Amino acid sequence: MSKSAMETAKAARLAFEASQSVSSEERSAALLAVRAELERQKEKVLEANKQDMDAAQDQVNAGTLSASLVKRLDLSSSEKWNSMLQGITDVANLPDPTGKVTYATKLDEGLELYRVTCPIGVLLVIFEARPEVVVNIASLAIKSGNAAILKGGKESSNSAKVLAGCIRTALSQSKLHEDYIQVVQTREEISGLLEQDKFIDLVIPRGSNALVSHIQHATRIPVMGHADGLCTVFLDETADPTKSCRVVLDSKVNYPAACNSAEILLVHSSILNTVWPRVASTLLSAKVELRCDERTLQSIPSTISSVNVKPSSTEDYNTEFLSLIMAVKAVDTFDEAVAFINAHSSHHTDAIVTESPQNGALFCRSIDSAGTFVNASTRFADGLRYGFGTEVGISTGRTHARGPVGLEGLVIYKYLLRSVDGQGHVVGEFGATPDKKRYRHEPIEATLPLDLSGR
Repeated sequence: MSKSAMETAKAARLAFEASQSVSSEERSAALLAVRAELERQKEKVLEANKQDMDAAQDQVNAGTLSASLVKRLDLSSSEKWNSMLQGITDVANLPDPTGKVTYATKLDEGLELYRVTCPIGVLLVIFEARPEVVVNIASLAIKSGNAAILKGGKESSNSAKVLAGCIRTALSQSKLHEDYIQVVQTREEISGLLEQDKFIDLVIPRGSNALVSHIQHATRIPVMGHADGLCTVFLDETADPTKSCRVVLDSKVNYPAACNSAEILLVHSSILNTVWPRVASTLLSAKVELRCDERTLQSIPSTISSVNVKPSSTEDYNTEFLSLIMAVKAVDTFDEAVAFINAHSSHHTDAIVTESPQNGALFCRSIDSAGTFVNASTRFADGLRYGFGTEVGISTGRTHARGPVGLEGLVIYKYLLRSVDGQGHVVGEFGATPDKKRYRHEPIEATLPLDLSGR
């Protein structure tokens, strides 16, 4: 009999609470045990994955599913399988994000205050079809000390079930409870879990705008995520043509379906007849459809005109195409570009191509996005590329975590106060009158004493 949503959430909470005495070394050992179990069960995992692939291909043939989704489901290639396993090892080898002292001060003689990083608690993570995400997120949760309940896309249900079984088998042989990582399968389970704010501390959705918006309105639990990936590249008046072609092409073409691919290109009006034609030709050669405003449309030479060049609409500059389509617009000034990006961006990642260090620095300060890049593809916005081992998702919010969320984004902090005075300390002894003590607020070594750290 399957668990109710409350039973699942409560089991995760109990597993989390029991895990707080588990050391960093024991969590890393649990991760290596997960990798070993996946290696042992590879044939079983790939058999389940083939069932998902076959079912998905039937839907593609029926016209109810995109062919690109089938490719994302596939775990059978050696590169993807080995990358998934290596990701576990990479996370296991990362520094422990918990127990770090970020503030330490002496309030009085023998009275010490420490701010220390700690896990958030129980995570509910809802993500797209890719089955390896089960392993990626489970790895981050285990390393960061958070329990997790995972829900993948229905297209990967067989793969996710077997992967979760491997993880739970490995955990049952470790210092962590097997309920530390749980996988649910249905929308009904998610609806119930979104009501469990007593046991679940954070929801992380990875998916469409509609999914994220629905979850944000369906729960009292804090939600960390992003709804859109409207990323922009701006070519300023100093942009180098070769550099512009490379950065814009990679930002759009490397993986168009990703949330960090560029959807909008802004071109400074002073380079409409020089740099822009070369960039347009490069994009058209890669079969990108250009939706241009009047000035960029007129600046494309007739020698490179194409059926893939069309007039843009207002809506094009607010659309996440997730395909080989790019909206293009001319701007007359740096300030106009910044204002346009801040108005239309989803605050994910935006880039400038410039030879002006001043413009690059000003762009990074002025753009209100989680990632601001200079002369680099927006596709670099990724936890693996940032050195996080992997990522649990992307956040475009302005509190706690922002951008690719790896281990550091899965911890919060607590304050530890200890008195080593023989009588203990009380607030009543402190005050502004002559007979009262004053707080010292003197910095002390940012290292937890053994009796607080347990190490």
